[in-house]
Amino acid sequence: MEAQSPSMKSIIISNALILSGISIAFNLMLYFLDMHYQQTSAAGIVGIVIMIALLLYSFIQFKKLNEGYLSLSEALKIGLGISAVSALIGVVYTFILTEFLDPGMMEKALDFQIEKMRMENPEMTTEQIDGIRSMQEKFSTPVIRSAFQIIGSLFIGFIISLIGGLIVKKSRPE
Repeated sequence: MEAQSPSMKSIIISNALILSGISIAFNLMLYFLDMHYQQTSAAGIVGIVIMIALLLYSFIQFKKLNEGYLSLSEALKIGLGISAVSALIGVVYTFILTEFLDPGMMEKALDFQIEKMRMENPEMTTEQIDGIRSMQEKFSTPVIRSAFQIIGSLFIGFIISLIGGLIVKKSRPE
């Protein structure tokens, strides 16, 4: 079991760097198209598909290095490890984006969401909109955003790892 740890660690780090690189490239594309603050469902789906593909690739890669065997616990360790490392890199990217590349991004995102709500609910009062804006601003601080980003990445990574691990796993014969 000790001999497997270095390969698991290298798979986690290398694939987390690949996942982060692809995700940052995709988010930079959205930034250059001035769509980075809109938080569309299509962009979210693309991000999840990228994560699914890379985690499944990681499981298969580890399974090949491990004589064709992969347990569910190994899949969870790999998936959560990749999710954690890529989430930390994503937090750094988000901080650079919101503080240096586009310091007004959070304001644009809030304005976009408020305008979207007004179109969907024209009967909303100014007081309701101000209350929503106030609540959104409280959850837009860098620490809160980072916490949600890490927790969300770990949650999605866990779900993907659980399902993917169950699909790819092959237990050693007793």
